[in-house]
Amino acid sequence: MDTKGSMAQPDAETAARLVEKALGILTGKWKVLILWRLGQAGVCRFGELQRAIPGISQRTLTLQLRELESAGLVHRTVYPEVPPRTEYRQTEAAKDLRGVYMELKRWSLEHRALL
Repeated sequence: MDTKGSMAQPDAETAARLVEKALGILTGKWKVLILWRLGQAGVCRFGELQRAIPGISQRTLTLQLRELESAGLVHRTVYPEVPPRTEYRQTEAAKDLRGVYMELKRWSLEHRALL
């Protein structure tokens, strides 16, 4: 087993299920934008993220961050200060998605008319 947790190449059915699960983690209007912003900034506080993503409500950002943290894509650090300070950053697993995002960006530019 390598450091990424994979063993041998999966069969087509298993691969399809894995892709489906990966898309399930990433789907939603805001998750990719949150990860993209964290990838650009490195570390963000909640308010910074909310300002950087126009249209996202406080409740939605909170829920999406919790889901991304639960999925192992976002790391949250809470500092015991008054008032409390919380910072968010991508995990290594999320950083591994950079190539996917860059390819999606390339595809979006190439097929702009479809969008």
